[in-house]
Amino acid sequence: MMIRCLAIDDEPLALQQIVAYISKVPFLQLAAQCQSALEARAFLEHDTADAIFCDINMPDLNGMDFVKSLAVPPLVVFTTAYSEYAVEGFRVNAVDYLLKPFGLQDFQRAANRLKERLENNALAVSSPSVAGFPADNTLFLKTDYRIVKVSIPDIRYVEGMSEYLKVWVEGEAKPIISLLSMKKMEERLPGNFMRIHRSYIINLDKIREVNKNRVIMDADTYLPVGDMYKEAFQDYLDTKFLGK
Repeated sequence: MMIRCLAIDDEPLALQQIVAYISKVPFLQLAAQCQSALEARAFLEHDTADAIFCDINMPDLNGMDFVKSLAVPPLVVFTTAYSEYAVEGFRVNAVDYLLKPFGLQDFQRAANRLKERLENNALAVSSPSVAGFPADNTLFLKTDYRIVKVSIPDIRYVEGMSEYLKVWVEGEAKPIISLLSMKKMEERLPGNFMRIHRSYIINLDKIREVNKNRVIMDADTYLPVGDMYKEAFQDYLDTKFLGK
């Protein structure tokens, strides 16, 4: 798979670095390099890109607003010197977020995530079945010496603990414990799941109540909302809220 990339940065040296890094990753191909979001928008009006590496702080139109303005945006990796943009970056479903100055190893990590996301997207839309098996809304988790089939809609929430995850499933008294990263699980779960804390991903359909900075899943389960995730979670609540 060759991924056509658009590099966008108003700083010439930073743009040159991204272009150089793209050339070092075998599965990336430079589609164009732009020194403004307006220039990038003009390019996308007559050409395509699979992914963009986009600075956020730019004159005229910043990178975040540029991505939001696109009807069908490519996959995006944001690059910026300002860490406070991280949460907003993930709100627009950015694949990754590179904090300047970043090295080739960080860039390669982001590129690998782009490749994985595109491969997953291609698998999801290419056919309703894979290798003759019908598609369904399940996943398999390895726990102890067993492989357990889990229905995704039945997952109530996921709890991270070091290198392991606890997956709490509807109707089960004990969680499934699996050697897996939060990031990997987050990428696999659909849009009705949201990360509200560095240690918790919740099924939004299973929320019973929200009380200040806590999400109540049931009478015994109160989950905190982390500072990094408050704004995104509040935005979700605002879309559902009825009242004054």
